Amino acid sequence: MSGEIRLAMLGMIEGNGHPYSWSAIINGYDPAAMAKCPYAAIPKYLGAHPPETVRIEGARVTHIWTDDPADAPRVAAASLIESVVPRPEDVIGQVDAAIIATDDGDDHVRRARPFIEAGLPVFVDKPMAINVPDLRQFVRWHREGARILSNSGMRYAPEIREMAGRRAGLGELRWITSFTCKTWERYGIHALEAIQPLVGPGFESARTIHRGGSDIVHVAHRGGAQLTVAAIHDAFGSFGAVHLYGTQDQTAVTLRDTYGAFRGQLAAFIDFVRTGARPYPFEETVELMAALIAGIRSREAGGCPVAIEEIIGDTDDGALARRGRL
Repeated sequence: MSGEIRLAMLGMIEGNGHPYSWSAIINGYDPAAMAKCPYAAIPKYLGAHPPETVRIEGARVTHIWTDDPADAPRVAAASLIESVVPRPEDVIGQVDAAIIATDDGDDHVRRARPFIEAGLPVFVDKPMAINVPDLRQFVRWHREGARILSNSGMRYAPEIREMAGRRAGLGELRWITSFTCKTWERYGIHALEAIQPLVGPGFESARTIHRGGSDIVHVAHRGGAQLTVAAIHDAFGSFGAVHLYGTQDQTAVTLRDTYGAFRGQLAAFIDFVRTGARPYPFEETVELMAALIAGIRSREAGGCPVAIEEIIGDTDDGALARRGRL
């Protein structure tokens, strides 16, 4: 695809300001209008960079739709978006790709369906799906040739790339901890995807210890390291803490470069739209969603371990039919 890529930013729900931040990172922004953004962290991290550098060349968010119609004009003014549409489907035929900007992982199939069925590349905010039927639908679409990308910005965090460069000096990894605030369903993917680039695919099982306001999930990985992934709802100040323990040394980091993580995430999607080349296999996303679902199932089962491969198997229609479950 040549020329400037036109993007639609679709959806906005309570607690998620991505339409403001993602659109600004791509388009640039109006500092005076952005100062009125209800998410104070966004103008703060945008403002840490010279305004003329806040832009991704070769792409532009041209259309915006939000769940509350009153939000869209405010986002458009702050993030320099030309067109506000009354219905999300109105962008079909006007843009080259769609971004589903909500982190409600139990509603992404409904939100993404019109654009996938129209043949548009679609970015789905994390987590892509937190139940098996929805994950199965995304797998079907992928196998039919749909261009779908979904990830946490933590995959692209500059601190994770820097930590990966120090990994060899740690020896063999024995234990990794990764932390997020908010709920396992909504933010657990941040903690999982922060460490996935360090260990690679191979999550095997999840076992959840639940108390009111927190989920501590022990995740087994075929690489041998034990993984402790925590989601504690009100511990906002500790978000993004990752610690690696090895046989020779240990290292810790807190992921604070939100702008860098989001910019890398969005640039990867734009490159995917332009070239058609995936930045990493779709199967890695499926495995991460299965790990999230395994953590939920383990919590519901009182902390019993849940095999991630079994959940991945349940996304395969053929496997379900053979087992008499379809």
